[in-house]
Amino acid sequence: MSAGPSRLVFIDVLKAVASQLIVLHHLAFYGPMSDAAQELLPGLIGWLSEYARIAVQVFLVVGGFLAVRALAPQGQLLTRQPVAMLARRYLRLVPPFLLAMAIAIICAYVARGWMEHDSIPGQPAALQVLAHVFLLHNILDFDALSAGVWYIAIDFQLFALLVGLLWLGRLGRESIPAMAGGRSRGVHSLGMLLVFSLVLASLFHFNRDASWDIWAVYFFGAYGMGVMAYWASEKGQSPIWLAIIASVALGALLLDFRLRIGVAVTVALALGLARRGDWMGYWPKRLPGREVVLFLSRVSYSVFLVHFPICLLVNGAFDHFVPAEPAWHLMGMVLAWVTSLAAGTVFHFYVETREWRLPTPVFGLLRRTVKAESSA
Repeated sequence: MSAGPSRLVFIDVLKAVASQLIVLHHLAFYGPMSDAAQELLPGLIGWLSEYARIAVQVFLVVGGFLAVRALAPQGQLLTRQPVAMLARRYLRLVPPFLLAMAIAIICAYVARGWMEHDSIPGQPAALQVLAHVFLLHNILDFDALSAGVWYIAIDFQLFALLVGLLWLGRLGRESIPAMAGGRSRGVHSLGMLLVFSLVLASLFHFNRDASWDIWAVYFFGAYGMGVMAYWASEKGQSPIWLAIIASVALGALLLDFRLRIGVAVTVALALGLARRGDWMGYWPKRLPGREVVLFLSRVSYSVFLVHFPICLLVNGAFDHFVPAEPAWHLMGMVLAWVTSLAAGTVFHFYVETREWRLPTPVFGLLRRTVKAESSA
C-alpha cells in the first residue's frame, strides 16, 4: 500500500484509531460478554462504554474536510450538476450498507435462538427495511437494523446539506451582474458565508437540543468545522481563520460545554495545522505498524458496517455455549473484535470496492444521472 504524499496519512491515522474505538465501544456497550468481563477490567470497559463513542466526531470533521476538498476547494462549488453529485454519494454509501443490513438481519435471527438480550434488533418489517433503503429510518422513527447505522443517514444528509449551501452560494454569485468587467470578489465567498452561518447555528442552537439529532443541522457544527479547516489551510490564507474557528468553538463551549464539540474542534484544528504545515501526506513517517494503520483506515467503512452483526453472533455463541466466567467472556470480546476486522476486510474487497450495477428503476435512474455528469 502506498504511503507517499498521494495519501493523506494523517487522516488515515485518525480514521484507523476512531474506527477501532467505535468497534470497541459497541463491544463494551452491547451484549452480555462485556457485562461478565467488566469484573476483570471495570475501568477500561466502563471508559469504552461511556466515552469511546465520541470518536464519531473524528469522522464528522474528517467527512467535512474531505467533502469540501472534492466539492469546493476554493469555496465555490465546482460541479454544475449537484443532483448527480448526490446520486454518486448515494451509490457509494447505500449498496454496501444494504447488504450489511441483510447480514445484520441474518445474524440477529441466529443470535435470537441463542440468547435473549435487548441488544438484539427485532424482526424487521417491510416498511422498516424500505426506510433503511432511503436512509429515512431515523426520521420515520423505525428501529435500526444494526447499531450505529444512524451515522450513514446523517453522513448523507450532511453531504447533501453542504452541496445545497454551496449550490445556493454559486447561484447567488452568478445572479449578480458583472461589475466593472468582472464579478465582485466578495460574492465569491457567499458559499463560505452560508456554511459559516450554519456552523454558528448548529453550535449555538441545534446541537444543544437533542430533539434535532435525527437531522444534519445537529451535527453540522462538527462537519462544518472540518469544511472551514480545509478552507482556512489553503495556501495564502491567513492563520487568523484557524483562530476564528477555535474562538467560535470556545464560545460555544463556554455557553454549554459538550465534550463532543471539544473533540471536534481539536480534530479540525489539527487537520488545518497539518495541511498548512505540508505534512498531511507524510506524517508520521516512522509510525510503528504504519502499513497496518493505513490498511485499517482503508477498510474502516466496511468494518463499521459489519462489525455489530459479527459481535452479536459471538455474544450469542458465548452466552449459550461458554461458561459464565469473566475470563472466558473477555476472550470472547477479543475474538469478536478480531473477527469483525476479518469480516470487514472481506466485505471491503468483495463488496465495498465493487462497481455496483443496480437493476431497479430508481437505482438505474441514479446510475444514468451519474454517468451523464461523468460524460459531460
